[in-house]
Amino acid sequence: MNALEVASGTVHGIPEDMRIAILSSRDLVVLWNGLSPLARNEWICWVTTAKKEETRKDHIARLVDNLRDGKKRPCCWPGCPHRRESAQKWFK
Repeated sequence: MNALEVASGTVHGIPEDMRIAILSSRDLVVLWNGLSPLARNEWICWVTTAKKEETRKDHIARLVDNLRDGKKRPCCWPGCPHRRESAQKWFK
């Protein structure tokens, strides 16, 4: 895979604002593409389920920081409701 390609998740494609943030640095692209497809899916869903634009921007900033800190998935989040039925109750 070309280092400048940004991989998607299993259920979700990567939104443009996330793609731009990840492409801001080669090391972020490498870290992102090194995640499993399911982990990428969790990050994408965590960002896209934010209801407010301000929260979404905060999630993208936290994604960048967490990737650099070696975190593989969003913390304290029940998981993608599109993949796990048990997580759907949190998104009604």
